[in-house]
Amino acid sequence: MSKKLNINHTSKDLDKISRFLSYVLRHKPESIGITLDSNGWVRIDVLIRQAKKHRMYLSQDLITEIVRTNDKKRFTLSEDNLKIRAAQGHSTNQVNIAYIEKIPPEHLYHGTATHFLDSIFQQGLIAGKRHYVHISCDEKTAVTVGKRHGKPIVLRINALAMYQQGFKFYLADNGVWLTNNVPSQFLEVI
Repeated sequence: MSKKLNINHTSKDLDKISRFLSYVLRHKPESIGITLDSNGWVRIDVLIRQAKKHRMYLSQDLITEIVRTNDKKRFTLSEDNLKIRAAQGHSTNQVNIAYIEKIPPEHLYHGTATHFLDSIFQQGLIAGKRHYVHISCDEKTAVTVGKRHGKPIVLRINALAMYQQGFKFYLADNGVWLTNNVPSQFLEVI
């Protein structure tokens, strides 16, 4: 991450910068000396200045391009384009985004690896280091997520039944569904 990027960024460059942004905006803002507000926002000019001190050369245009082209829609720009935040996936205690509660569809999906199944069916899906369990609205996305962790498997979540029993669901800016936990009785392997 220490090489200076040129004007014509390759997809490899954009991926590297996206990973850098995910790291500082979701997990370790202090690693480059920035502070996120309680909703996860940081001023872009501050982000650019602090990233440069760590040999990551950003610009407003580059950040806008990353936000626009990121296939997972991980980042959100403020309406005035002066701030950026990660849409979800935070593990830092600085951030506590006030998501609006939503009624979920009947089923949602969670991609994981087969070697996690025993643990999942013992304790359900838990957020771990993150604030929420991340859930997909389609099986295809869940398979893609599962592949990152090993041999993928998709779990169908009876989300509407959970909601009717008092569990809360939220929808992040990027379309990822969030909940605090999913007890195993609401899970089935597809």
